Amino acid sequence: MRRPEAATAAVACGADVRRADIYEPESLRAALDGCEIGVNLATSLPGPKGREKDFAANDKLRRLGTPIWVKACQDAAVARILQQSIALVSSGIGDEWTDEDTTFAPDGTTAGLAIAACLAMEAAVRGSALDWLVLRGGLFYGPGTGYDDAWFAAARAGQLRLPADGSSYVSLVHIADMAQATVQAISQWPSEQVLIVADDAPALWRDVLGEVAALAGAAPPQPGGRIGLPSCRVRNRRAREALGWAPFYPSHRIGLAR
Repeated sequence: MRRPEAATAAVACGADVRRADIYEPESLRAALDGCEIGVNLATSLPGPKGREKDFAANDKLRRLGTPIWVKACQDAAVARILQQSIALVSSGIGDEWTDEDTTFAPDGTTAGLAIAACLAMEAAVRGSALDWLVLRGGLFYGPGTGYDDAWFAAARAGQLRLPADGSSYVSLVHIADMAQATVQAISQWPSEQVLIVADDAPALWRDVLGEVAALAGAAPPQPGGRIGLPSCRVRNRRAREALGWAPFYPSHRIGLAR
């Protein structure tokens, strides 16, 4: 965690907080000392209000930081590692359904570069000598993520726009469901698997943002917005079966309701 207030909240919840830098092997090894499982949730994203900013720092963290973290786990005798990844790795074309066996062909777009970095990150984990798990999360929303707050604010200001015509799919996951899946993955530990953690009902962007506008009492979003992500309509069946997990918020309509 990069924010001091987050560390303070973790301590208040009973966590033993240790300071480390993902690019400094010694600090990582020391922080991991005595741990049974390593869970890598590290990101360096600009957030929904900074989409125009450079995502290179996050791609660097995934490409270069993850192998350092894996080696630190090995050196600290951490036998099991869990890596958070993104469901966009499993994106498809148009309205086709995809799963963990599908890999999106990266391109030169910002999303394509991010997917390529995630594939490198996953390869570092899967190629290690440790017992591993990879959870590919859908697009996060919910408290603390900033995404739905930004959507509602834009809708109320009359500035909410669909990506292009809104006909591509997005696979969402409420942050609480991602957290619960991570807890159950640690408990169940279906060794050496890649699992997609997303809600039950991938939806068209026009339906998701249309629901936001309706809940905000605003006009429907207009087309013509920036296309930032490839169409992503993924199945969560393997995570349900392997983890005994089901989303508390099975669709955006339930998760967005306030």
